[in-house]
Amino acid sequence: MILIIYAHPYPQHSHANKRMLEQVRTLDDVEVRSLYSLYPDFNIDIAAEQDALSRADLIILQHPMQWYSTPPLLKLWMDKVLSHGWAYGHGGTALHGKSMLWAVTTGGAESHFEIGSHPGFDVLAQPLEATAIYCGLKWLPPFTLHSTFICDEETLQAKARHYKQRLLAWQEDNRG
Repeated sequence: MILIIYAHPYPQHSHANKRMLEQVRTLDDVEVRSLYSLYPDFNIDIAAEQDALSRADLIILQHPMQWYSTPPLLKLWMDKVLSHGWAYGHGGTALHGKSMLWAVTTGGAESHFEIGSHPGFDVLAQPLEATAIYCGLKWLPPFTLHSTFICDEETLQAKARHYKQRLLAWQEDNRG
């Protein structure tokens, strides 16, 4: 099962993430958990989230990039749900062997991430990749959709179809 942990603080304003979700919701064995819909008060049901993760084979963190990071509710979700003794540490093997994909949208072009002394988008993925590895997850190459503020509808639809194809390919490769 593919579990999408969707964290968009303003989903009604999203064009790219909305198109991406429309495409992947047509696939079999996909569950979308929209954190801002489920937890508008930031009071996360840890047991429910861990149960969803337990059922998943592929975990996707899908969100817009905000100030070179995740939205605040996704960070809180990771802090609470990926707990010691469950996701990592002594006895923390609940996620071992599962895969993780980062599906991120950005308003800016890829060139916006070529700043600083360690340029490149891959550097921004390192905290999430390290978290995945620490929890025993297999980190997959991220899916990124840049320049969403200026993308036309045709481009957004094409990128959303590419996202769907990426998940279909994963399903084909992991059929047991």
